Formats: sequence, structure tokens, C-alpha cells
Amino acid sequence: MSLADERTSVPSALAGLPQELQSLVAQLHGAHIVIDADFRIVAANDAYRETFAVADEVVGRHCYEVSHGYAVPCDQAGESCPRRRAAESGHYQRVLHVHHTARGEQYVQVHMYPLRSGHGNVTLFVEHMTTLPVARAASASGGLVGRAPSFIAMMEQVSRVAPTDTAVLLLGETGTGKEMVARAIHEASTRSEAPFVPVDCSGLAETLVESELFGHEKGAFTGALARKTGLVEAAAGGTLFLDEVGDIPLGLQVKLLRLLETGTFRRVGGIEPQHANFRLIAATHRDLKQRVRDEQFRADLYYRLAAFPIRLPPLRERRDDIPMLADALLSRLGGQHARRLAPDAAACLARYDYPGNVRELRNILERANLLADGPEITRADLPGEIVAAGEGAPSASCPLDTAERQALARAVATHTGSRRELAAALGISERTLYRKLRELGPA
Repeated sequence: MSLADERTSVPSALAGLPQELQSLVAQLHGAHIVIDADFRIVAANDAYRETFAVADEVVGRHCYEVSHGYAVPCDQAGESCPRRRAAESGHYQRVLHVHHTARGEQYVQVHMYPLRSGHGNVTLFVEHMTTLPVARAASASGGLVGRAPSFIAMMEQVSRVAPTDTAVLLLGETGTGKEMVARAIHEASTRSEAPFVPVDCSGLAETLVESELFGHEKGAFTGALARKTGLVEAAAGGTLFLDEVGDIPLGLQVKLLRLLETGTFRRVGGIEPQHANFRLIAATHRDLKQRVRDEQFRADLYYRLAAFPIRLPPLRERRDDIPMLADALLSRLGGQHARRLAPDAAACLARYDYPGNVRELRNILERANLLADGPEITRADLPGEIVAAGEGAPSASCPLDTAERQALARAVATHTGSRRELAAALGISERTLYRKLRELGPA
């Protein structure tokens, strides 16, 4: 039986649903649906249809088909399934998903509530969906884009901490987008209307760091001809982002700790304490725990900063995201006339390790965009080291890495045709496809 036949064979999905529950769902604020034990949508309110529905009618269809275009539940396609988790735990579950919507794919926070019958059995689930506020910052940035599991896990943490005032410590290699994540947290916070003030701690001379952060009074030192407002004051009501905080000198670490503990500071040359009101986000590519052990970073300051650490995955851990990242970056470079990646160029980019991460990918694409003559960026437009990395890729007999497993699982989940057609779509032979499926293992 085809999926279309299956839909038409479903009787009125609302028939067995109490009228009171149907009325309640219709009146709930925000996008809500009700799902049964077979993953079928049995009720949906207008807010859901307007925001998330991509078809004329969703009632009677599987939730994973409507939300993701999958032919199987989310957990069989490499994602977390909130419905199954709620069924197994019997309690509320919350996950971050990438959903299809009428406006394209969006990050969506899914809140799943199991409903118990009079006998105590869980038979229905209410799902409430909200578009993640950081999605606005992500789409504007052109770089904070992705759907790899490690990236979604990071965005899940961002979505949880953003509405609070908790201090955040972003940990990641150079070029992973720490300032973009910090801005996304700020934009999704209650302080979004106030300033976002970034401070590059590695770019300030030690003798000037204190003055830059706290400001100074007139005459505080030679050349201080007028009072200067520091960056801490400039961030009043908003977010202070200390990038490369691991490079702050030990002497200034004491004053930063006092600022965080008391909420007060003094301008250089000043006497009166000034009150600070900001949300702190810090970032570093260094191993702060090791710097604490080496007595280069204060342990008490580290624990203040690391209230909520978030690790940003390097690009080599999320190779599946490279095509969509490249599309987003090329769109920024070319606007309405943006170039596309030719298949040979995309294959080379997918195999490179990117020690400079997303920043390096952006630079590579900017250079290639200038060298390309036609509507596509080809392999010939890429730097030699990128092409060489593609030529030296592991042979097909090597074990599949995590990214390839995730990509293959999604392809299998979403493809409705034959294995031969799937192999053709993936650009591999049918024999190679079957071998890779054996290596992937059962769903």
C-alpha cells in the first residue's frame, strides 16, 4: 500500500478524540498538535497550520512525514524522537528539531506532553512547537547554519540558556563561530534591545586592558585628558562578550572576579564604585582547566565563568553541514546572483579538515568566487591543498565516519523509491550502496 493509499484509508482521525480535547487544542495559544501511539496527527490547531504545515491537511498523516519529510520515525533517521522518549519515560520531553515549514527549514523547540487515559495508560501526546528565537540570528549571520547532530546539540543548549541571565562559556577552536553564537544568545535573551559589546581580550595590550574594560577618570595617567567610559559601562543592560578570555592577564583576573561577584567596579584613577548591569558571555579556544593547573588562570574565576559551558563542534565533526554552509555563505557573497558549487568542488570541500573551521571555509569560498567565471564554482577554482585533500581521501574500504553514517541514514529514511534509484541519487553504484548499508547496520 502506498503512502497516499494509507492516508485515504485512515478513517476520520478525529472520530475517537473527545470533543473537549479537540476544543481545547483549537483554543491553545501557539502551535499545538495531538499525536496518537502510531505517530499520526489526530488534531491540529490553526496556529500550527499557519506556522508549520507544508500541506493542505495534516490530520491523519504521520508527524515525522509532516515535520521532516521522513518515511520513518525521527530516531530511525538519526534524530531524537520526542514522542518515543515521552512514551518511554511517561513524562514531558523537550528537544530541538529542524522542521519543514511553509517558509523553509527552521529550528523548532518541541515540547511533548504525554496524556494518560482513565486507566493510567499513555495513549495520546500533545506537542507544542515554538520557533527558536536564535534562528533569526542564525539566518542573518550566514554562518550559524547546520543540522548535524553535534550542531543541533549545541543549539539545544543555546536555546535553554538564552532566556536566562546565566553566565555562558563558549569553548571551541578558532573559527567555529563563537562570536556568532554569543550574538545569537544575546538576540534570544530578554536583553536583546540593549547593547551587545564584544571585547577581544587577546587584542588588547596588558597596560590598556583595565582602562578599556572599566574606563578611566581624567588625569588617571599620562594622556588621560578626559573621563572615558569603559566597555563594562557601555554594555549596561545588555551583554558583555569577552572573547579569548583565557588571555586576560592574572592581575586583571582578580578585578574581573570582583566585578562578577559584587557587580561593582572602579574606573582607573577613580574612587567611587560603579554598579554594573550586564549578562556575561565568555569564549576561548584554550583549555582553561589546563591553564588553571598551570596557574595561568584563576580557579575561582574559571568556576564563575563556566556556569554553563557550551562546546562548539569543529567543522570536521559536521561535514554534512558543509553544503548548506557553503550555500549560505555564497548567498551572502553573491546575493541574487550567487554562484553554486559544482559536484566536483563540493566533493573536495567535504573531504577537507578545515583547521580554521567555518572562517576558513568562508575565505576559501570568497577566493573561489572571485576566480570562477561561470555560474558554478568548480574544482579548478579551489586552492591546491583543498584539491589534494580530496585526492587523498580514505578508500571506500575504510569504516564510515559518523557524518557519513548520519547522511546515509537520512537518505534511506527520506527515499521512497528503489535501492537502484537511491544509489543513482547518491552518485554511487548499487553494489557500493548495499555494502554501505551493511556497514551502517540495522535501523
